Amino acid sequence: MALPLEGIKIIDFTGVQAGPACTQLLAWFGADVLKVERPGVGDVTRSQLRDVPDLDALYFTMLNSNKKSLTLNTKTPEGKAILEQLIREADVLVENFAPGAMDRMGFTWERIHELNPRIIFGSIKGFSEGSPYADLKVYENVAQCAGGAASTTGFWDGPPTISGAALGDSNTGMHLAIGILAALFGREKSGKGQKVSVSMQDAVLNLCRVKLRDQERLDHVGYLEEYPQYPNGKFGDAVPRGGNAGGGGQPGWVLKCKGWETDPNAYIYFTIQEQNWARTCEAIGKPQWANDPAYMTARARQPHIFDIFNEIEQWLADKDKHQAVEILRKFGVPCAPVLSMKEIANDPALRASGTIVEVQEEKRGPFLTVGSPIKFSDFKPNITGAPLLGEHTDEVLTRLGYSAEQIARMRRDQIV
Repeated sequence: MALPLEGIKIIDFTGVQAGPACTQLLAWFGADVLKVERPGVGDVTRSQLRDVPDLDALYFTMLNSNKKSLTLNTKTPEGKAILEQLIREADVLVENFAPGAMDRMGFTWERIHELNPRIIFGSIKGFSEGSPYADLKVYENVAQCAGGAASTTGFWDGPPTISGAALGDSNTGMHLAIGILAALFGREKSGKGQKVSVSMQDAVLNLCRVKLRDQERLDHVGYLEEYPQYPNGKFGDAVPRGGNAGGGGQPGWVLKCKGWETDPNAYIYFTIQEQNWARTCEAIGKPQWANDPAYMTARARQPHIFDIFNEIEQWLADKDKHQAVEILRKFGVPCAPVLSMKEIANDPALRASGTIVEVQEEKRGPFLTVGSPIKFSDFKPNITGAPLLGEHTDEVLTRLGYSAEQIARMRRDQIV
């Protein structure tokens, strides 16, 4: 069958991670994504953190699969004219430049809308318009701090901590992709394009909604009963860092398994689910806890929750993480092994589902990357390699009506 976004033309005027993650997802679903890059340089991630000299870095290839690449110097009048041609025929333009960069280039939203009233203009910035920080240039960790993630991550006796997940970058790209799809659907009704903006601060905060929930609860009652600080610790006026606590009303913690002394990932996450307490007790060899008043309810357990976790760790001491999960799953205990990136890269189930894929690239050869996390019943996205810098320049310019001589001249003049 035809892919859902087949026929949708997208100008990818993005770099690094947030914007490319958005346009890559749309490319996986069939959109024709044209990445516009600086001649001779391209996206900065082509050369960042290289693992093979003189090849595009994995940082680039893992964020730009299924796309085409056009090199274009938009600081020149001829380069601007080419971009205007592309805008007139496009369905979507996505950018994540520093604040004001598109305006200084002469491509304000008003100008873009004038060139093509049906275009969807997707924009990522660090902060929303009107924010006192709107002029700041933002990267992943900056966004995590500004969006509330860092202040609520880590242990209570340590500093705010950054997550290894791209909450600021890829998460913002996913939010923008949703917005673009909604705008395209809306265009079918109105016939008009519109600007869709997502700030990295807002996208991080959207994933921290349970912490905002906790702030309101803390303001009302002065404590948070599911946090490790309750009942013996002190609460300030802001949501504290809770270590590895569950956060959803079901106490949980990362617990050591056999081999933890030498393996930094020999752990499982263990959740004490209120409605499954009796079976949990049975699973860990403590059936007497099920009817003991000191253990029967979540409120009774909370004052000595770490004593309970210590007892569970004793039960785990002779089991590796996979053995432990295999036992616990039979009793309905919510748990998972702490998987390293090495284990994930080699996980046969993730490969079979297309979550991890091996891609062949012209110069690099085969490499692993992520596939679509979204699964469909009628199609499976086919992940292809990322484009070489300017690989499709001649193809695009020829389609726009430029002759071979004109293209050669533009190369000499460093316009493309």
